[in-house]
Amino acid sequence: MSNTSFHPVARRLYTALVLPLAEDLSIDEPGLRRLVRYYLQPRFAAEGGLIANPEAGEAFYLTRDEKRRVLEIVMEEADGRMPVLAGTFAWTTEETVQTALDAKAMGVQGIFVVPPAGSMDVSVAWDSVRYPEVWLDQIKAQDKAVDLPIFTHPITNASQPWGLGLPLEPTLKFCREVPNIVGWKTTYAYQGHRILARAMRERAPAVALLCSSAHFFHEYLASGNFDGTISGSWNYALEPMLDHIDAMRANDLAAARRIWDAGLARLHEYVYAEPGRLHVRYKIATWLRGLIESPRMRPPMPEPRAEEIRRIDQLLRGAGIEVSRTPAQMAAAGREP
Repeated sequence: MSNTSFHPVARRLYTALVLPLAEDLSIDEPGLRRLVRYYLQPRFAAEGGLIANPEAGEAFYLTRDEKRRVLEIVMEEADGRMPVLAGTFAWTTEETVQTALDAKAMGVQGIFVVPPAGSMDVSVAWDSVRYPEVWLDQIKAQDKAVDLPIFTHPITNASQPWGLGLPLEPTLKFCREVPNIVGWKTTYAYQGHRILARAMRERAPAVALLCSSAHFFHEYLASGNFDGTISGSWNYALEPMLDHIDAMRANDLAAARRIWDAGLARLHEYVYAEPGRLHVRYKIATWLRGLIESPRMRPPMPEPRAEEIRRIDQLLRGAGIEVSRTPAQMAAAGREP
């Protein structure tokens, strides 16, 4: 983590914020303010950052006005004490550009760009190697409109060895053609991450590798392929994650392994075990900690299941993380199969 050529806002521990919702599934504005304040604790604020309207924050199911309001609240509460990035996802490129312009007008430090979705042509059937322009053109349109640091969320169809991450060839093309790309979220399978990291160090050295999958953080830190994060795991395991990162940075492998093996690895492994349950598990864990008032997401996002709540409760406790929900609350919140 010594590369001084990174953009000043790139090499940080960004949290992909979950979105607190009220019982009627409207935005819980007081709850969002409380959540942002939690991240202002000095230890995290010194090197952290916040992402408003990421995938973990239900960006696909918010109107433009709602995204604007979420960002407004996050900016007000952060109040310049840490960088704020804005997710710009929208269903059309035109609205994506307008959402990016909204973000710039509010003074964000960067935008967080997500691939197009909707039609099979730009989602499940997109061949990103042969047709990189499907997403690249949209990124360039946002870049032209706002000229801000860009952070990517490079999710695409699963392939080998990349897993769900954008393959290397288009990744390097994007970094070459859009100099404002300063942070690359590593959403990759483990082997794909190793290959991509080596190539990025050699051919796109100014782009920070911002790790996502927290169950691999121990290995990424050990290998040096860790410049920061864009991860939803900060919503539920901030304190032991900081302890673990600090130990690894201090080259105290024995201390890092004690933290990792004491329960943190098992907690992350469960949360990341099923991609189709990832975001609801982020939210369950955050709710169990008492940081938000409901684990529910807007349909068609999955409902929390009773067995997930019980298991995450056990794993949080096993990692030494305090849980505030009662058995009755957990039983009421979980759906049975």
